[in-house]
Amino acid sequence: MRSMTGYGRGTASFDGRQIAVELSSVNRKQAEIALSLPRALLELEPRLRDEINAHLSRGRLTVAVGLHAKGGSPAGAINLAAARSYRDQLEAARKALKLGGEVTLDQVLRGPGVLASDDAEVPTARAWPALQKALHAALGQFVQMRKREGRALAADLRTRVASIQKSVKEIAALAPKVIEHHRGALLDRTAKAGLEMEASDERLLKEIVLFADRSDISEELTRLRSHLEQFLGHLNKDEPVGRTLDFLLQELFRETNTMGNKANFLAISQIVVGMKTELEKLREQVQNIE
Repeated sequence: MRSMTGYGRGTASFDGRQIAVELSSVNRKQAEIALSLPRALLELEPRLRDEINAHLSRGRLTVAVGLHAKGGSPAGAINLAAARSYRDQLEAARKALKLGGEVTLDQVLRGPGVLASDDAEVPTARAWPALQKALHAALGQFVQMRKREGRALAADLRTRVASIQKSVKEIAALAPKVIEHHRGALLDRTAKAGLEMEASDERLLKEIVLFADRSDISEELTRLRSHLEQFLGHLNKDEPVGRTLDFLLQELFRETNTMGNKANFLAISQIVVGMKTELEKLREQVQNIE
């Protein structure tokens, strides 16, 4: 299981240039990628997105790609080796053509490769392997950070699920007392109304049978146990499970609400309130899971 927040960085070099890739993500219900690429690498965007999509199912991922002269030289830095070479070529050409004047700095700076520029033309066929290498390094860090945070989230979720499972057991133990409580309440009300009614009275028995049918929560308890076991099972998976956990939580809320309404018993209602509190905390945490 992985969280939706993470960070990773990777670098690679080619042809005297360095490519750096930085990844950072925040929570989103759907997958979203925000890419920032140098103009010289824009045509590689579709391939970059395809690589990233294989590792992302939920969350907003910001991808920043930097392209610099090797060693981190900023745009506009002078490549002295290239400048000397171009100056020598211009000087040789001037002498061969018997031209007057001198080779100027302005002429040298116009030479190919003399000024490092992020926007200079880049052979994308050569740039792609380096970009891919930097991306994979960044993704490695990114995924590992998500897994570490995911393990911490899973530990918290397991604790909360255990608390809910304990509540389910308590409700299951109380469920048989609901009918007896209702029988006693009916006899008490009839006595206060001055009506004579035996415990074996057919009218009383019919009312109790109807109440028992309406207040039976055995199915809800069974489904709650099943959903909670499924929830725990998904916490052990090394794959995106956020949407599945979202769905299971919706079902857990529904069964809990139905159970509280049907039981109509104060002791059970109090436990249900505590369960809803834990379920709400579970829902908040699941929003952080990919």
